[in-house]
Amino acid sequence: MKHFSLEKHEKKQMTKIHLSGKKESCEDFVVKEYPLTIYIHEQEIATLVCSPNHMDELIIGFLAGEGMISDREDIQDLSINDKQGQAYLTLAQLKGFSREMINKRILSSCCGKSRASFYFFNDSRTAKRVSSSITLEYKQCFYLMEQLQSQSLEFLQTGGVHNAALASPKELILSRYDIGRHNALDKLFGYALKEQLDLKDKIIVFSGRISSEILLKVSKMGIGILLSKSAPTSLALDMAHDLGITTVGFIRRGQMNVYTHPHRIIGL
Repeated sequence: MKHFSLEKHEKKQMTKIHLSGKKESCEDFVVKEYPLTIYIHEQEIATLVCSPNHMDELIIGFLAGEGMISDREDIQDLSINDKQGQAYLTLAQLKGFSREMINKRILSSCCGKSRASFYFFNDSRTAKRVSSSITLEYKQCFYLMEQLQSQSLEFLQTGGVHNAALASPKELILSRYDIGRHNALDKLFGYALKEQLDLKDKIIVFSGRISSEILLKVSKMGIGILLSKSAPTSLALDMAHDLGITTVGFIRRGQMNVYTHPHRIIGL
């Protein structure tokens, strides 16, 4: 499998208008939006709209999250035609695929079902209650978020991407960005599978809203603590309670909100 990276963003002409009425013509960095269609055994599986970097990791993480692969050894071959936006895979075994599963990628992240059931097709097989015993000093929540923000060069240039990182309680290990919140997490998951990285003692540090889909992805990775600078949804918090995940939101301006399973945040 190869690592692929296309141009990250483009310059576009624009007219900047000030409150005073002054106009000026200039260029602005605009994040690149890239459709990537996945084929397995020549069968079209899904089209992911993403940022065109670390696409092999994105594909691996996406397929693992959907229960179609368990580890990197399930993939016999992976090639990407970056000009046409197509990825071709051969798997040792094609499993867990149905059209209902693909429809999940098109629908919004909340479909209004009751808390007692899982919320997307196929999640009951792949979302598991997290048993991680990891703990985190509360001051480290602020430090890890500061580290994520300081590394977010693409956001600073374009304002159009989400950032996610794998971390230990002491430091960031790996960060990825994408126009899609879920894609950024898929890239982290794909990297972990490629490198056979144990995730039980890891933390997710995240820039985006904690939606139910994001929470499910964290559970599938087996990670016990999710830190975000943004807000959670009520459905995500219900699921975090059920799945044993510590969720911390609004980590900004010297404050944070611990919503679920606070026993992992120590020193309070």
